[in-house]
Amino acid sequence: MGAVATPTTLREGWRDVPHPRRLSEHHPQRAEILGRHAAALERHEPVYADPVTGFSVFTAEFLASRDYCCENGCRHCPYVD
Repeated sequence: MGAVATPTTLREGWRDVPHPRRLSEHHPQRAEILGRHAAALERHEPVYADPVTGFSVFTAEFLASRDYCCENGCRHCPYVD
C-alpha cells in the first residue's frame, strides 16, 4: 500500500464545490454532478452515483471525516490546494 498524506488544512469552499482540477467549471454535466453531491450531503450519504460513469463518488463530508488525503484523486477531496 502507498504512503498516505498527512492531514492538511481544508480548503475554502470544500464542502460544496470541488477543486477545478477535479471538476472543471466547463464540464458538460457539472450541474448534475453538483446536484447529486448536494442531495447526498442532504441525506447524509457518503457516496452518490456519478451521472457519467455510474461509479460511486465519495462526498466532501465523508472525505473530510477521514482527516487525511489518500492521494487517489477523489473529485470532492477537501484537502486539494
